[in-house]
Amino acid sequence: MLTADAPSSARLETLSPECKPMKRILLFVALLGFSLQFAVPTRAQYPKKGTLTGTIIGTDGKPVPHAAVSCQSSGGIRPHAVHTDSKGKFIITGLRQDSYDLRASANGANSDWARNIPIRWGQTKDVTLRLLRSPAPPSAAPVKQEVKEQP
Repeated sequence: MLTADAPSSARLETLSPECKPMKRILLFVALLGFSLQFAVPTRAQYPKKGTLTGTIIGTDGKPVPHAAVSCQSSGGIRPHAVHTDSKGKFIITGLRQDSYDLRASANGANSDWARNIPIRWGQTKDVTLRLLRSPAPPSAAPVKQEVKEQP
């Protein structure tokens, strides 16, 4: 029988042969777990997602308040939609690393698509979009209708 003041080596020698490998495995797992806690980055260590900011300029050359801004990845996924503030500025945050396409519209005018804007982790890109005059809709020619009276 072992007493509490017996050396630890004496306690290990008295274990059955099946317990020794298990104790070594548990010690290895504990040391591995302890060392991995320093190897795996925490969420705070990951870089921030990207941001797109910009200004929408109207056909008159002035910033356009409350313009609609559409954004999607160049592959056509992850769409975003925002509106400009009272100074014609917008911000789209939380973008994953990818290339994005951007377009604006207001008051019946649209911008061309700004295509393949690369966004990288923690990066902010500033874009200026200009609205183009929309062509006048075709005028409808009056259609002459004949009305026949029935007897």
